[in-house]
Amino acid sequence: MNALIHARELFSLKGKVRLIDARWGENPQDHYRERHLEGALYADLESELSHIREDLSQGGRHPLPSPAEFARVLGRLGIDPDTHVVVYDDRSGAAAAARFWWMLRGAGHVKVQVLDGGLKAALRLGFPAASGTEAAPDMTPYPLDRWQLPIADMDEVGRLAAGSGCVVDVREAERYRGETEPYDLVAGHIPGAINIPYMQNLGEDGHFLPAMQLRSLYGDLFSGHSIHQIAVHCGSGVTACHTLLAMEVAGLGIPALYPGSYSEWSRNQKPINTSSSGNR
Repeated sequence: MNALIHARELFSLKGKVRLIDARWGENPQDHYRERHLEGALYADLESELSHIREDLSQGGRHPLPSPAEFARVLGRLGIDPDTHVVVYDDRSGAAAAARFWWMLRGAGHVKVQVLDGGLKAALRLGFPAASGTEAAPDMTPYPLDRWQLPIADMDEVGRLAAGSGCVVDVREAERYRGETEPYDLVAGHIPGAINIPYMQNLGEDGHFLPAMQLRSLYGDLFSGHSIHQIAVHCGSGVTACHTLLAMEVAGLGIPALYPGSYSEWSRNQKPINTSSSGNR
């Protein structure tokens, strides 16, 4: 199944898929209640797609929940292994539709797609909107006992960045270079990481680039390293999933996610670089 779905195809599948609204930002649930795609259920990044700890040095700002916790969330959303799931947000998959996609793929679920162009693309084509909240049949927890996609921890990322592999930092170039840092305590990047900002995955219209262009963007990483030698991170493990989605769209596969990302790394007295040598 293609990782992306166009709004025209979603329109033809109306009522046959489980729609998930995964918007993230300021008061996202209020925005959901104001207007969402008809039939969509809301999944909250902060409370359902993360297990945030008081000490952010342990897992960063958006640590993954345990498989058991996510299994209960999927049950609440009425998702079982046969459910066709389409997830969207209002930032072309970066907040936090791609994170939900990665987690569901990590649960071993195959029938999950991200709406290319997000909420705006569907509304532009006339997909009906609704307000308030939607209900789903509460199901038993999803059969999930471990993540089935590769996950890198802080030590592995350090080894890969030091020369045994490749670490991709998808944050904005200004954050990578240490010129600004709006969220974390220390500006800069993991020494040895290369910077390919996730916005390069998108065209000017907010849709993902065609697979051939994405292969051109990332293919040299895979020609020089096996998929097991590549790890992708961002600030807190959310927008990194946007690039993992782009790599899958390109037909390159899904390398490791570093969930703790820079927010964990920068809180653990790890070395930090501010040079621009790894910008792309």
